[in-house]
Amino acid sequence: MFEFLNSFFDATLGYLLGLPNPYGLMIVSFILTFLMTLAYKFFTNQEVMKTLKEELKEMQTGLKDTTQTVEKKMHLQKNMMAKNMEYMKHSLKPMLITFLPIIIIFGWLRGYYTSLDNPKIFFELTWLWSYMVFSIIFSVTLRKLLKVN
Repeated sequence: MFEFLNSFFDATLGYLLGLPNPYGLMIVSFILTFLMTLAYKFFTNQEVMKTLKEELKEMQTGLKDTTQTVEKKMHLQKNMMAKNMEYMKHSLKPMLITFLPIIIIFGWLRGYYTSLDNPKIFFELTWLWSYMVFSIIFSVTLRKLLKVN
């Protein structure tokens, strides 16, 4: 099974990693981040997510209000916990959908870079840290472009 996956990823993504560092890993990171962002966009109700975010922001503002009583702030914190749990419930489906493929691809990437003695890819960072830097940058950009909450 793993041999099949390794040969599949070698054939589909392997040529990208043959590009000079850090470009290959950067492209792979972009592809994976793009697919994950699309999964979050299409497997969540964006209107509900936006509403929950706005409500949480209002509650945070209310917590910062120094004129409120301790009881009122405790009530706001309780409501914030409930809203956060609801937000997490909505984001769980795309996370479960993307988790297994990402774990498999990360296993392949680890094997690829381990076979090369873990070279430094980007600013003396290993492949995993380089991937994380690229992924964060792409995620922020793609979420804005695709209007993902």
